[in-house]
Amino acid sequence: MSTLRPDYRALLVAASGITAGESDAASEEALARAEAAAASALAGGAVEDVPHVRAWREAYRAFGAKPQRTRNSLEALMRRAASAGLPRVNRLTDLYNALSVLHQVPLGGEDLDAYAGPPRLLRATGEEPFDTVAEGRPVVEHPEPGEVVWCDDEGVTCRRWNWRQGRRTQLTADTTSALFILDALEPLTDQALLAAGEDLLDHLRRLGPDVRTATRLLGPTTSHRG
Repeated sequence: MSTLRPDYRALLVAASGITAGESDAASEEALARAEAAAASALAGGAVEDVPHVRAWREAYRAFGAKPQRTRNSLEALMRRAASAGLPRVNRLTDLYNALSVLHQVPLGGEDLDAYAGPPRLLRATGEEPFDTVAEGRPVVEHPEPGEVVWCDDEGVTCRRWNWRQGRRTQLTADTTSALFILDALEPLTDQALLAAGEDLLDHLRRLGPDVRTATRLLGPTTSHRG
């Protein structure tokens, strides 16, 4: 996405050997900290004034999305955390939602075993299938032409960069291998992005004695490590 946002970076974190499970005391504690952090961050101003939220609103406008109608995942979570509270879903989903708010970075998680081929970020043609839920029922939708989407060989896994994740690759209590994507724009620094990744890795390594992880930073300088 260098032509659309030259400052865009993505940190990919993969983990295998996970013992996932349902929401527990550890995930509850992380969610409670995130809710308190969101309330504190928004006590003196509006969520759209948070620097990284504002940057993502500008990115959405650049490919034709209306940020008031389809909010980036960071904005949506911060709004919910500061008002009604974050959802309690399962251990892995609770973890990435909490860390997204705590580090003020869009962060999504996918079940790697449900992937068909490697993940890739692209501008949609509008033909790609997106497996989701509408009005409580499973449906297949399609992105708008030119929309920024994450895809694998079977279709869209996340629409509008980090707006809505698909049903096919969603994390569950039975997930054992997962991919997490942390999205960054200026003014978020590489240092802050990597710190969020290290916090995620620290939590993931607690989810079983055989957890293995690898990371890759995509951007102007690409690096990876196991």
